[in-house]
Amino acid sequence: MQKPSIPKGTRDFSPEEMAKRNYIFNTIREVYHLYGFQQIETPAMENLSTLMGKYGEEGDKLLFKILNSGDCFAGISEEELKEMNPVKFANKACEKGLRYDLTVPFARFVVQHRNEISFPFKRYQIQPVWRADRPQKGRYREFYQCDGDVVGSNSLINEVELIQIMDEVFRRFGIRVCIKMNNRKILSGIAEILGASDKIVDITVAIDKLDKIGLENVNAELRDKGLSEEAIARLQPVILLSGTNREKLASLREILAQSEVGRKGIEELEFILDRVEKLTLHAELEIDLTLARGLNYYTGAIFEVKALDVQIGSITGGGRYDNLTGVFGMEGVSGVGISFGADRIFDVLNQLELYPKDALQTTQLLFVNFGATEEAYLLPLVAQVRAAGIRTELYPEAAKMKKQMGYADTKKIPFVAIVGETEMAEGKINLKNMLTGEQKMVTLDELIQSFA
Repeated sequence: MQKPSIPKGTRDFSPEEMAKRNYIFNTIREVYHLYGFQQIETPAMENLSTLMGKYGEEGDKLLFKILNSGDCFAGISEEELKEMNPVKFANKACEKGLRYDLTVPFARFVVQHRNEISFPFKRYQIQPVWRADRPQKGRYREFYQCDGDVVGSNSLINEVELIQIMDEVFRRFGIRVCIKMNNRKILSGIAEILGASDKIVDITVAIDKLDKIGLENVNAELRDKGLSEEAIARLQPVILLSGTNREKLASLREILAQSEVGRKGIEELEFILDRVEKLTLHAELEIDLTLARGLNYYTGAIFEVKALDVQIGSITGGGRYDNLTGVFGMEGVSGVGISFGADRIFDVLNQLELYPKDALQTTQLLFVNFGATEEAYLLPLVAQVRAAGIRTELYPEAAKMKKQMGYADTKKIPFVAIVGETEMAEGKINLKNMLTGEQKMVTLDELIQSFA
């Protein structure tokens, strides 16, 4: 018989892994709540008309499409079937698809429910998304996103609060991070003064590799992309920009003096820095001009969080975008949002062994089962222990003591309660510490107190 398996690019999560993942989701959820964000959920599948054309040609190819239920060949002629054109077939045979991200469904939600929503609308969403990508290490076909967005407000106070949220989440996790910040308008300004506005993506992609390939190779790549020697020369002070955040902004002000859009970007970053400097951040906040993130999507401040003690890509990112809902006919709704990379955070916490012991929510106490009489005696006691908030199990059958103790060991249950004839007669419980092997006789109240 063939062994059962799961689709490539998907995963099972064991109880221990789920406990760790829930620790991540619950921490993020608690911090979002502190800042007034409310949770929404959208369906796993959306109408393809909602999803298609929102992620570019490449994104459209990566959408998981769902065959119409019933006769999926209805309305498809024999000639079309013989053509064997997958795109044409999907257009007629599929009306729904699995969501590719949480942003487009969120935009659809805002437009559909605009009369019930009060703006600014602060929402967060923690749900899985699906991409028909080629699976590889760290890249899955099903993975979770943890998005938080504020829509319907142009205020940069929202950016300041999102920086605080990122800072607080990673403080709670105990992960040392650097929050990198840039502004799309500054990048546009740089391309503008170089006379190469059409090459903004090429410029930022090349600059982004400075740490990896060095200055000469960055310049060589810019030449390959068709930038003139004059433009490359003018770009050098930008590439080599260093110093404090304030010094970087002062240099940029000189470099971008002739660019209106560039100056606007500097003003926005200054506003954010002025406010953040009045707060106590645990993370380092660094202006980084190599930070680009989905350029055709973001329009203002952009963010990325890097872990300092682990080699891994960005673990959170986001930024300001304009006109989130324009594709659905509701113009002018600006927003700013971030997305925590739950899977990467999971890897970082594992590598650094930062999960708190109590985060794993394992059973704290196991009652040994000696038989029907003891069972009947123990059930009300177990109920009282659980009512006190102690995670408790009663072994379900009167198996050999060795087997029951083995069960406690396997599940890493720290305490075992032994109640036989003697204990029942005295109204006591023999409590064994599985780590030290120490045993003591306690009353029910004393047992409950010992877990307080």
